Amino acid sequence: MTLLLDTHIWVWVLMTPERIGRRVTKALAAPSNELWLSPISIWEILILCRKGRLELDPDPGSWITAALAKVPCKEAPVTHDVSLEMEGVTLSRRDPADWLLAATARAYGLTLVTADGNLIRGTGYSVLANR
Repeated sequence: MTLLLDTHIWVWVLMTPERIGRRVTKALAAPSNELWLSPISIWEILILCRKGRLELDPDPGSWITAALAKVPCKEAPVTHDVSLEMEGVTLSRRDPADWLLAATARAYGLTLVTADGNLIRGTGYSVLANR
């Protein structure tokens, strides 16, 4: 299975792994599964840090670099095709990051790993819910 990690899932894996459920932990650890991460997640983390909602030591850039080395993920670039896939996604909230992550999952045929109710209830892409 190819798994696209939602931003909070990636952060939780690194900072609070107890928040990851058994089924998702098993999927993330399976050697046959590929882990993917979107640059949108890096953008979201940097925004959260600037707003003071997330603190990363020693600084966000260094933490992100170390985190990418610790949990290696393939990059899921935001492309024109990803943007066009937003047409096939249905979400109840208008969070642009959610739309782009869902469209990324759709464009690359990935399963989005998330605990976000908006994304779990969305349609047009595959989800592995962290419950």
